[in-house]
Amino acid sequence: MTTHDATVSWCVTSGDFARGSYNRAHQWEFDGGATCLAAASPHVVPPPMSDPSAIDPEEAFVAAIASCHMLWFLDIARRAGYVAATYRDHAKGQMTANEAGKLWLSRVDLRPRITWTGEGPAQQALRALHHEAHENCYIANSIRTVIEVHL
Repeated sequence: MTTHDATVSWCVTSGDFARGSYNRAHQWEFDGGATCLAAASPHVVPPPMSDPSAIDPEEAFVAAIASCHMLWFLDIARRAGYVAATYRDHAKGQMTANEAGKLWLSRVDLRPRITWTGEGPAQQALRALHHEAHENCYIANSIRTVIEVHL
């Protein structure tokens, strides 16, 4: 079993906290030393109380799914004898209301584009590699969000 640490830090820097007009910008710190500016999504909290240049939790969720899928895919493709040169995925998450009317990220669409050194897999083999990556992805196995890979 492993643990994964993140520290989230915020302090009031502007606005009126009691009236809800405070800055939502904050910082994420990870155990390896990386730090990121984060904020509420500007779709939820409009600027200037959010920071559109920062990472919001919804974007981070989509990125975590796409990143986990990619890492598994690359390893599975390597073990199958393929040599990837580049991998780019413009992933999109869709927020909808659930049965209780609460918003959630109900769907994430992955659109990976891979270039290969040498011959890449045929379409059917490529689909099988992505399916295996999805089946092994820790994040995908931890959520109920629908994840679809578009080739």
